[in-house]
Amino acid sequence: MTEIIDKIAWIAVAEGRVLGARSKGKDTYYFPGGKREPGETDTETLVREVKEELSVDILPDTVSLFGTFEAEAHGKAEGVRVKMTCYTADYIGDLTPESEIEDIAWLAFKDREQLSAVSRIIFDRLHEMKLLW
Repeated sequence: MTEIIDKIAWIAVAEGRVLGARSKGKDTYYFPGGKREPGETDTETLVREVKEELSVDILPDTVSLFGTFEAEAHGKAEGVRVKMTCYTADYIGDLTPESEIEDIAWLAFKDREQLSAVSRIIFDRLHEMKLLW
């Protein structure tokens, strides 16, 4: 049986680049976000995870579904997949790495190889939509 890791992610795009976060001790960038806690909605998960990781406040009334993407999970056993439900949203505050996040970067399409498999699929979609250069 295939194990699915269910995650919520924030897609923040500005000037042809998308925000990526890299955890301490890792060499791969991910989209900010994480796993839902029991009873949480997707929006509640997004707001909590982004606050914990980046010290900014997502504005809940601006949250909009971007899409759901699935691929092999990076750094996990074969057969483990990640399903990432992605949202766009506005925020207030200054982006500052917190918790397990060591670095954040505004990534361009040329940075695609620094991403996990599921993030590459999302990168490709953003590029097709002319949002990522």
